[in-house]
Amino acid sequence: MKLKKILSVIAAGVFAGALFTGCGADKGDNSAQSGEFLRLGMISTLNASEKKVDEVLKMVEEKSNVKVMHHTTTFYKDLSTMQMGLESGSVDEISTYQCVAKYLIAHNPKLEPVENHGMSLSDSFCFAMRKDEVALKKNIDNAITEMKKDGTLDKLVKEYVTDVKDKEPPAVEIPHIDGAEGLKVAVTGDLPPIDLVLADGKPAGFNTALLAELGKRLNRNIEILDIDGDARAAALTSKQADVIFWAILPVDDRPKDMDTPEGAILSEPYFTDKIEHLKLKK
Repeated sequence: MKLKKILSVIAAGVFAGALFTGCGADKGDNSAQSGEFLRLGMISTLNASEKKVDEVLKMVEEKSNVKVMHHTTTFYKDLSTMQMGLESGSVDEISTYQCVAKYLIAHNPKLEPVENHGMSLSDSFCFAMRKDEVALKKNIDNAITEMKKDGTLDKLVKEYVTDVKDKEPPAVEIPHIDGAEGLKVAVTGDLPPIDLVLADGKPAGFNTALLAELGKRLNRNIEILDIDGDARAAALTSKQADVIFWAILPVDDRPKDMDTPEGAILSEPYFTDKIEHLKLKK
């Protein structure tokens, strides 16, 4: 999310990139008429209420030269519920990641992208772990750096994100290493093709493929825990999970990430994607 100008103006009020998936831009032909509010659906964030999201976006508009579409925000607990909200007319648009949007459009002919013009928004994906797991963070960071250098990460992105299109992401077998220590990783299975649990309960998609490779490089046996998205932080702090997936602003001078679980530390980012809005075809 390249918002350095905006961040410098409202640094104290900026939240994680997941919150900013609620940002709109100058209206297109689908937007609410002048003076009206666009009803926007978002996956709920950890520390921000719907009201707070709207307040932050209003602040952006008032204190910067960037026009933010006036809107009201509705939080949904998961992707499928948010799609139902769109199809029922409860919201006008929903906000998600570009690769997720492409996946949804390929599987639902009723959907189409919103042509936004204005702020270009994105999030970077990383791992979150407890702040006392300094050695684990270092090892994960090193593995991510190695995968970037040797081309493994680009290969996984191509196979499990770029080339998926209208196909179902394949199940991924997590290798077992005899005698290796375990590593419990919580996934939601609710962000295809990035994070996905198939109907038969098998983990699939990009994050699972990344975990399979990470387990080999760390010499750890990855144990995947399927949990609700809003339970990730609790799973980490209660030690039910050792690692959870998270998303952050991909800028070096970002303020404190207000949506990061308390007591957590974040790994180096391994994937970045743009924010995209979807609407129903007319």
